Amino acid sequence: MVPDISVPSSLILCACVVSDHGSLMQRNPSQSAEVSPPQLIRGIGVGSATALNMIDMIGVGPFITIPLIVSAMGGPQAMLGWILGSIFAMCDGLVWAELGAALPGSGGSYRYLREIYGSKRLGRLISFLFIWQLSFSAPLSIASGSIGLAGYASYFWPGLQNQYASHDWSLALPLLGTLQLRWLVSGATFVAVGVVLIATLLLYRKITHIGWMSKLLLAGVLGTIGWIILAGLTHFNAARVFSFPPGAFALSHEFFLGLGSAMLIATYDYWGYYNISFLGDEVKEPSKTIPRALLLSILLVACLYVVMNVSILAVVPWWEIVRPAQSNSGLFVVSIFMQRIYGPWAANLVTALVMWTAFASVFSLMLGYSRVPYAAALDGNYFRAFGRVHPEHRFPYISLLALGGVALLFCFFSLADVISALVVIRILLQFLVQAVGVIVLRIRQPELPRPFRMWFYPLPALIASFGFVFILISRKNFLKEIRYAAVILIAGLLIYFIRAWRNRDWPFGESLPMAIREVPTN
Repeated sequence: MVPDISVPSSLILCACVVSDHGSLMQRNPSQSAEVSPPQLIRGIGVGSATALNMIDMIGVGPFITIPLIVSAMGGPQAMLGWILGSIFAMCDGLVWAELGAALPGSGGSYRYLREIYGSKRLGRLISFLFIWQLSFSAPLSIASGSIGLAGYASYFWPGLQNQYASHDWSLALPLLGTLQLRWLVSGATFVAVGVVLIATLLLYRKITHIGWMSKLLLAGVLGTIGWIILAGLTHFNAARVFSFPPGAFALSHEFFLGLGSAMLIATYDYWGYYNISFLGDEVKEPSKTIPRALLLSILLVACLYVVMNVSILAVVPWWEIVRPAQSNSGLFVVSIFMQRIYGPWAANLVTALVMWTAFASVFSLMLGYSRVPYAAALDGNYFRAFGRVHPEHRFPYISLLALGGVALLFCFFSLADVISALVVIRILLQFLVQAVGVIVLRIRQPELPRPFRMWFYPLPALIASFGFVFILISRKNFLKEIRYAAVILIAGLLIYFIRAWRNRDWPFGESLPMAIREVPTN
């Protein structure tokens, strides 16, 4: 059973109905049944859930970030980033698994944070800030996959890398320092925009038509990785893989700065294991399916990443991989890898498959994140329009279109900037708060049913928190992205307190009971 706190406000319409002008009028149960808005369909099982997580996790990330992560540490010792990244992903995955089983429902972190910190008090503010930051971080994530796909498309059409315009923008802010931003326009930019548009059109349909689509996309993803691994292992050269530069493992200040940068990229590549948590209202037996899909997807993807990267480094020397990272162009290392083994035909084929993989990631991201503002809107804690459900296909179409529209704008920024901003914003305004929150919830509500309990509690939550803090501060120029997060936080606080004052919500008054809260109509 879903706890009372997770029940969407739309279910409360069994006792009331919204008039044409938005006022509430009492009705008898038979009348309310006729006007109750469409509900989401529980049609996602363990297989589809794991598939959605894996295509979200893999995406274009490991294919296009290999040069970035090797360059960060200056050699194949960058594999430490992948290994430590998988450990922190598993620790954080246990946080998500416990919360997802105990508090299933659409919204994921929104519901978790709201329950942890008090649904009518501080939790209302924190959950609103989560949705607010997601309005930026989710489109950043979607845009990163689209930009990565466009980058591999430039292997076919090199002219796509030609820049038509670019501009550096800066703004001095009191106390925070200078906010820096750079946008650019190239042929690849328009390809990235087209990817977002196509994914939005494909998702504009009923959820039961999407399960088979996710498995089809996953087949292409696994086929691509399997081919890369097979090709690398059959042409394995240990001398290339283990050709470490002098002082590669010297525990210097530069080593830890490089490790922090490498782990930031690895964290980006692993993220997505929690995607199914945002679809709780559309999952069969969520208390069992969510933890299984989370942990299984992390384990499988971690194994695939390590073997795949070793395979590539066994064919393409690491010093050649570093050069594209320094120029931020020609990052299609997998295409070069296949060209050296089999020739141009293989390079063309794998490039097409990587583009398929990148699109699968964009597809999965848009599906999962579009359900989060929807859940918040139903609870009256976000803009009402996001709670609208398509009357025929029964999915939150306003939320989907809004995220797609913002992602289009972020396609005009560089991949490196998009990834860094995404990871830092999400760590500060979501992951750290949630990792600490799972411990807070154990203390505040020890009697809450927990179908899945974190292994070795509370060690995984503490390890995940330490890893996130290390990533934030152990990088060169780390304050750049922290300033982005600070601006988003301050803007979110202002918007929340203005809305709370107008609606007499906490801290200006008691939150309205869900049973009498205004519910959006379609």
